[in-house]
Amino acid sequence: MIVRLIAVDRIRSSYVAAACDDMRARLSHYHTYQEIEVRAGDGSNPAAAMRDEGERILKHIRAGEPVWVLDRGGTLLSSPQLSSRLEAVARDGTQRLTLVIAGTYGAAPALLERADFMWSLSPLTFLHEWARMLVLEQVYRAAKIARDEPYHD
Repeated sequence: MIVRLIAVDRIRSSYVAAACDDMRARLSHYHTYQEIEVRAGDGSNPAAAMRDEGERILKHIRAGEPVWVLDRGGTLLSSPQLSSRLEAVARDGTQRLTLVIAGTYGAAPALLERADFMWSLSPLTFLHEWARMLVLEQVYRAAKIARDEPYHD
C-alpha cells in the first residue's frame, strides 16, 4: 500500500528534517511513501487561510480514496490499534491511503467532511513539523507491529 502524507508548509528545522529523513528511510522497507507539501495560507485572515489550505489539499485527493485527517479532536490510537487500522485499510484492497496534516488554524470544514477518519496523535498541540515526524514514526511502528517485529526500537 502507498502511504501518502499531505502537509501544509515545509519543514524548516534541520533537526526535524533529519528525523523525518530517518523515519522515511525506515518506513521505505514496509510501504511506498509519498509526501506532498502545500503552501500555507495568508496568516492575516485565519478563516481564509484555513479555507485556502483546505482547497489546495483537496486538489490532491482522488474520489473514493481513503483520507485520514490529523486532528486534535480525532480518535486516539495506541500503536497496535493504529497497526490494525492500517492493515484493515490494506486488506480492503486500498492502493493508497492519504494522511493529512492541516495548517496552523486547523482543517477546513470541507476537508473534515471529506475525511474518512480523524486521527489524533494527542490532545496536546504540536508544531506541524513535529506532527509530521510523529506520523512517520507511528506509521513505521505500525508496519513493524503488522509483521510481528519488535517495535520498541
